[in-house]
Amino acid sequence: MSRGFMGKMLWVDLSRKELKDEPLEEKLGRQFLGGYGLGAHIIFNRQPAGVDPLGPDSILGFTTGILTGTPSISASRYIVVGKSPLTGGWGDANSGGNVGPYLKFAGYDAVFFTGISEKPVYLFINNGKAELRDAAHLWGKDTFQTEDMLKSELGKDVEVACIGPAGEKVARIAAVMNNKGRAAGRSGLGAVMGSKKLKAIAVKGNMKIPLADETRANNLRKKCLADLTGHIDMLREKGTPGIFIDCAESGDTPTKNWGGTATIDFLDYKDIGGDPVIALQDKRYACWRCPIGCGGHMRAGTGEYKYEAGAHKPEYETLGMFGADCLNSNLESIIKANDICNRYGVDSISAGATMAFAIECYERGLITKADTDGIEMTWGNHKSIVAMTEKMVRREGFGDILADGVNLAAQKIGKGASQYAMHIQGQEVPAHDPKFGYHWATTYRMDATPARHTQGPGMPVPGMDLPEHDEKAFSGRAEAHKLGSDFSHVVSCTGTCIFGFWAMPDVNSFIDFMNAVSGWDFTIDELFKTGERIANIRQAFNIREGLNSLKFKVPGRVYGNPPPERGPLAGITVDEETLDTEYLTAMDWDTKTAKPSKKKLLELGLDEAAKALWPS
Repeated sequence: MSRGFMGKMLWVDLSRKELKDEPLEEKLGRQFLGGYGLGAHIIFNRQPAGVDPLGPDSILGFTTGILTGTPSISASRYIVVGKSPLTGGWGDANSGGNVGPYLKFAGYDAVFFTGISEKPVYLFINNGKAELRDAAHLWGKDTFQTEDMLKSELGKDVEVACIGPAGEKVARIAAVMNNKGRAAGRSGLGAVMGSKKLKAIAVKGNMKIPLADETRANNLRKKCLADLTGHIDMLREKGTPGIFIDCAESGDTPTKNWGGTATIDFLDYKDIGGDPVIALQDKRYACWRCPIGCGGHMRAGTGEYKYEAGAHKPEYETLGMFGADCLNSNLESIIKANDICNRYGVDSISAGATMAFAIECYERGLITKADTDGIEMTWGNHKSIVAMTEKMVRREGFGDILADGVNLAAQKIGKGASQYAMHIQGQEVPAHDPKFGYHWATTYRMDATPARHTQGPGMPVPGMDLPEHDEKAFSGRAEAHKLGSDFSHVVSCTGTCIFGFWAMPDVNSFIDFMNAVSGWDFTIDELFKTGERIANIRQAFNIREGLNSLKFKVPGRVYGNPPPERGPLAGITVDEETLDTEYLTAMDWDTKTAKPSKKKLLELGLDEAAKALWPS
């Protein structure tokens, strides 16, 4: 096996309680780099189309990348993969912290689960030895309690990824949590974990990741650390809350369930920006060996909301969705709601979007206090937002209606509620407006995981000029979108945080790390091709499931149909037809079905996908 990988995957049949090792082929390591590229390839080839994502035939995976746990910058990520119960298509969710590196130190590049356990269990991997253990004592515990209990039982040097009560109750917006606030949040894969009665994965080990040239890799790290650039100072000082005010003032931050503008409808937006957040922060937090440290732990809440010291700092997305989108300027209530989501294991983007949806339904008379258990769901009512968030994560009362996200909630409420449900193919839209950044218009619908802000065409490549295009025009952007999208897949699948990647002096630093770790001779052209391969296998998964991204309905407010009448984005409507057609053409995907061509699949070495999508 090549360097950078442990060379081994673990397969766990939860129904039969059988565990077996499988070697990771060197060819697959180079073709997909690990992460969701490897996960999509394996699940596409081993899981038939049409399976219930919450049923026994679904496969749930935990994957790492070729750089995870190595000296490379910010290489701390692991990715959960599987079929999404929210979208019915491909699902993946990315998280930092310590779990990814320690899964490799425990001896495995990836773990895949099949079946459903009869009783709650957790997986413990200790230096290459894996076993399923009873989790009855953990079932019902929140994610903080679960992590503490497993560390007490297994040792302080164990790292834990787990679900909370929301995942146990198969809430479709449930997340997989680690390090008391880091979340593999999107795609609803915490619900898949809960459906399998898998409470946690605990990993422990000190096995060494083989490196082709350890001296060179360490020297590259020293050099890179001295030359970090870009946004690093802001992230170190404030983390992602540092962008909130600029995003609100530019129109990028969704406001009033995407129906308003921060500078007009949410005049207190500065009360929840970077400086107020940092004023309540106790200390910074960094993922494994990360030189940035954008995370943070908060001091104990002393005001109206009592949260314990150590509650995780809310990210920009959480401020956007629980703040501006709900017209909520009470910062401590947002910290509290974020802490509730982290402890119960819920995606805070989806949770905040669901609160905004419920508020608009209430304000428009589609639901009343009789429906909401007496809670007055009005704009900016922070007490009600926190109270309903607690009900939602527990599936209590009206919270049970909301626990599966806005799409299913709208269907249950009826009365035209669907027009206020801001989702794309079941996934709640995050806190960046494509009328401000046109690249999000492409990725929100065209990426295999819709409504996703962390991957896709907006990806800059340090030190590299992508094809020129007019930032103010909709046409002529396709090639830049395609290349940015392709490289975002590369970065994610290597296990690298995008913030660390952006802070590197240039893309050659990243490639140098890959070659020092692997011993291969990656070039920029090969990596673009690798990203294209990853994009195509994920898209092939969706096509085989009968999904056509061109038919994913985007809420009119998100694309500007009709265009906003006020604010910095007034008069803008996304020209989705031009963006979609040009992007699909650049990708060599059919402009009516979004299906990759047989020629493209074969060119990328995806022979099995070509056979499945083009049987004749």
